[in-house]
Amino acid sequence: MLTILKIVRSRFAYATVAAVFGGVIGAIWAALVLAIFGAAPVAGFVKFLLQFLLIPATVLDNVYPVVVNAAAVLLIVSHVVIGLGSGLGLFQHMRIGRFLYFASETAFVWGLAGQVVTFLIGNGLVNGVRAMMGLETGLLVEPPVVFGAILSIFGSLLFAGVLTDWILWMGGHKTPLKHGAPEGKPEWFRYFSVDVNHKVIGIQYGVTSIFVLFVGGIFAILFRLELSQPGMQFLSFDQYNTLFSAHGIVMIASILLGVGAMSNYLVPLMIGASDMAFPRLNAFSYWIGAPSIVLILAGMAVGGWDTGWVGYAPLSLNTQSVGVQLFLLGFYMNGFSSIASAINIIVSTITMRAKGMSLFRMPIFVWAALAAALIQFTATQTVGVALSLTIAERTLGLTFFDPVNGGDPILYQHLFWFYSHPVVYVFVLPGLGIISELLPVFSRKPLFGYRWIALSSIGIALVGFLVWAHHMFVSGMSDALRVPFMISTMFVAIPTGVKFFSWVATIWEGKLSFETPMLFVLGAISVFLIGGVTGPILGTIPTDMHLHDSYWVVGHFHATMFGGFIFPFCAALYYWYPKITGHMYKESLGKLHFWLMVPGFWVMSFGQMSAGILGMRRRIADYEATLGVSNTQILITLTALVIGWSLLIMVYNFIISARTEPVASTNPWRSRSPEWQTPTPIPEFNYNVPFEVVGDPYDYGLTASQYVNMAPAAAGD
Repeated sequence: MLTILKIVRSRFAYATVAAVFGGVIGAIWAALVLAIFGAAPVAGFVKFLLQFLLIPATVLDNVYPVVVNAAAVLLIVSHVVIGLGSGLGLFQHMRIGRFLYFASETAFVWGLAGQVVTFLIGNGLVNGVRAMMGLETGLLVEPPVVFGAILSIFGSLLFAGVLTDWILWMGGHKTPLKHGAPEGKPEWFRYFSVDVNHKVIGIQYGVTSIFVLFVGGIFAILFRLELSQPGMQFLSFDQYNTLFSAHGIVMIASILLGVGAMSNYLVPLMIGASDMAFPRLNAFSYWIGAPSIVLILAGMAVGGWDTGWVGYAPLSLNTQSVGVQLFLLGFYMNGFSSIASAINIIVSTITMRAKGMSLFRMPIFVWAALAAALIQFTATQTVGVALSLTIAERTLGLTFFDPVNGGDPILYQHLFWFYSHPVVYVFVLPGLGIISELLPVFSRKPLFGYRWIALSSIGIALVGFLVWAHHMFVSGMSDALRVPFMISTMFVAIPTGVKFFSWVATIWEGKLSFETPMLFVLGAISVFLIGGVTGPILGTIPTDMHLHDSYWVVGHFHATMFGGFIFPFCAALYYWYPKITGHMYKESLGKLHFWLMVPGFWVMSFGQMSAGILGMRRRIADYEATLGVSNTQILITLTALVIGWSLLIMVYNFIISARTEPVASTNPWRSRSPEWQTPTPIPEFNYNVPFEVVGDPYDYGLTASQYVNMAPAAAGD
């Protein structure tokens, strides 16, 4: 292993990766040149101008495409040469050389390179064995693809440097934790490489979450444009199936990344810890997610899959596309990220709280993050079993779920939903924690029923394990199971209702201010209420039998996800942006984002549910014009575009404000939470002196009330 590590980290390897990365950058520029100058209007205009140089039109027609193609090739070759040279330490006086030198050494580039190399190695090994056995061989034959994909995860982690310290341990070497940017590298380099600081990892999670959110959103826009009119417009049925399936799983990955962002960045700060309990494991939990997403997206490129994001058997067993294997493996590997992250949250919260911080003096967000982590730690294994058994059944010919060979497809659904319904609360519990965290700040009142809200998070987590089969009411389940699960589903409303009543009581007669974070908190409450009110209709057997496969479910689920996570996530981004960057965002752009997104989502969600009542089924690419939902589909598509534009405004706001807006004060919101009592930017280890908790966290408006003592007297003073 040490020999492999030396090869991976050799100067030749650095130069090779830099050359390949330079070639990729050059290929992007070349594609732009070909697209722009190869377009007929541009080509015609350029030829028109060149005719003034007395060049004959026939010569231009013959020479022009050669020159454009030559320029594209030159761009690729020059970037490869500069990349190779920069990897060897040359071309440092050139901007492109410095960019390729630093960028090609980031863990993202190395991880992707390692994933490709080890996939090809694994694929080649299995193909070699199959050739000797006289079996079918090829790059996209399933067994070589599966083995190569599994090996590619290890290769990505190895090349990125995630496993370096653990491999050195195995060789008996000491590996002290390294903090700060690597020697000779700029500060931004930390955010693109393996770093053990929880704040850096939190930002990595957050930025990746937003990026993946836009990827999933683009998929949604594409198939929404297809659905805007009856009949097939520009997608085939297979393309539509792949897009809506990828939209579902990519959006779920985005939300899990967002949960990781908030939990990683905030929990250690809020409990007074210098970092997570296991910093290296924390880095691992982020970096194993990156190759998982690559596998899922690669599945789209090799045929896609038509199973939906749930991957139900036997459909996932019988589809001929190898893309379904990459989807299942990417989904499976992403589970390791959830489990590793959950271990860190649980151990850090239990063992690393500041002096005086009892469980009922913790910030309410920490309770939410702890409840979500308990679900991730205990439920993720079951979906891993379902996915791994499906992969084994396809690859090795074993029998688990295929009824033709004696398998049980209902077993897959039980395993899948035992994880996938509780994971909904992994999505929403941190978001509901953000709502409870911010409401007292902008209401200037104590949080009403703090202990009840804290315990309701744990209650939701526990009850969430008792309701999974309401997703299976139409799957042929006996009444002996359906009725108990219908009753247990109704119990979820109790701890959720506790939160709603506490929020209303907190707002009541408060001194409200309506900055952008508060607006998004109120928007989250309104949208999550839509999801909450429309959920019990699907949790009761008679109504679910009619609505289960309709667009009502789509409207309900989007309201739950947007109200429970997306809106609170936006509120959190605006709220902690001054602490993260040291600058205030543009309030006008923040409010523009809100007033586009909230009404847009109300229209979209109600439109989806109304289409469902009229008989619009989910998971289909076409519908009859006589159904009467054409105008509704146009409206849903337009509001989806508005929501997408509003999120682009948020990203623009954050980028431009970090460069142009005034420096923010240390505590612009007058928060009592400990992270706002530290300097900005936050020190590497969070607190130069450990603080002591001396009061309750949400006693806003109470005179002489103090939550934390940031400079406690030393022992014996």
